[in-house]
Amino acid sequence: MYEITADLIIDTKELRCPLPLLKAKQTLEGMQTGQILKVIATDPTTKSTFPAYLNRSGDELLRSDVTGTEILFYIKKR
Repeated sequence: MYEITADLIIDTKELRCPLPLLKAKQTLEGMQTGQILKVIATDPTTKSTFPAYLNRSGDELLRSDVTGTEILFYIKKR
């Protein structure tokens, strides 16, 4: 697996949906095109809500990983 270097990282552990998605959306709005955001979440519903949102927003989900209780999302700003 290749390494992705994030420009920004937000930690949304212990937050329940929709808060992780809202924090990611707010952060992405302030980022420049091509920058990469790493989101660390623990709410299992993010596994479905993040891809669904990104499909509509046009931002690109580069990768998602599950490590223990953490769910990691790497998102490229459109």
